Amino acid sequence: MLTRRQFLVGAGSGAGAAASLASAPAQALAREPQPLSAEAVGILYDSTLCIGCQACVSACRVANDVQIAHVPAPLADWNAANTWALAEDLDGETLNVIKVYRNGSAAVKDRDSDGFAFMKRHCLHCVDPSCVSVCPVQAMTKDPVTGIVGYNPDACIGCRYCSYACPYGVPQFDLNRAFGQINKCEMCRHLQAKGEIPACCDVCPTGASLFGPVALLQAEADRRLAAEPGTALRFSRGDIRDDRPDHEAATAHYVKHVYGKTEVGGTQVRYLSGVAFARLGLPTLDDFAPVRFVEGLQHRLYNYLLAPLVVLFGLAWVVRRNKPRIDAGDESTEEN
Repeated sequence: MLTRRQFLVGAGSGAGAAASLASAPAQALAREPQPLSAEAVGILYDSTLCIGCQACVSACRVANDVQIAHVPAPLADWNAANTWALAEDLDGETLNVIKVYRNGSAAVKDRDSDGFAFMKRHCLHCVDPSCVSVCPVQAMTKDPVTGIVGYNPDACIGCRYCSYACPYGVPQFDLNRAFGQINKCEMCRHLQAKGEIPACCDVCPTGASLFGPVALLQAEADRRLAAEPGTALRFSRGDIRDDRPDHEAATAHYVKHVYGKTEVGGTQVRYLSGVAFARLGLPTLDDFAPVRFVEGLQHRLYNYLLAPLVVLFGLAWVVRRNKPRIDAGDESTEEN
């Protein structure tokens, strides 16, 4: 039988654990970061090489069989004036989009002041993805080998937690259909399964979108950052391991940072730019992945609450065991 002393000791232990949990720093509570697979693949997007042709956007739609629900298919890529008119941002029907930064006269490419620049937006395939962590039904998954963050519409319940959790606002819910679902870039994993590469990288004429192992892409980014501005360089196209003809251009004045190398624990899509990344719509984020703290806190809460739960169930058992004796005592009192 549980004594009063045992109950107070157990309750005190639970309160002490809760107090120490509340005062501990976030880093101490966080779980270990997820490692980047040695075979992880990704995309290096170089804004200075992008010419804004939007061939990647069109190819993405074809490769992923994305049809615009509210526009007839033959007119999906053209407006009434018969000029190029694709989506302005990611949405339930757009997995990849090219956006434009303009400032002042927009006279010079890749310059913050009186300049312009292009920015490609799609899933960054985080090394430690929040969308995978918050999904209650495992509709969002991360491939342990390639690192690709995939989506299973058959498992999805439409809660949209992934949309709220993503620091880049990538997963979008398709609201234009009766039975909507989340849509996001999956790095054309269905094409990779056939030995092909993501459609956006395959059609890019300048190599602004370059596919390959993350390690090789990071080395290539470092090479470009190390070059003196104006130096003539050769830039790979398609797959960094391919032998297709290179694109030749002068090195731009890069921002001295590879976006995605460290942000929220790192991403497999990395960016180079001549304009501040914040101006191009990429959020300024810490290196620490918030999901590490959330999951670490959850695990510790479960552990610390175990003792109080044991006490609670113990008390319930004691009450239940003694209830028949109490009832019997009441009956005997009434007979007397």
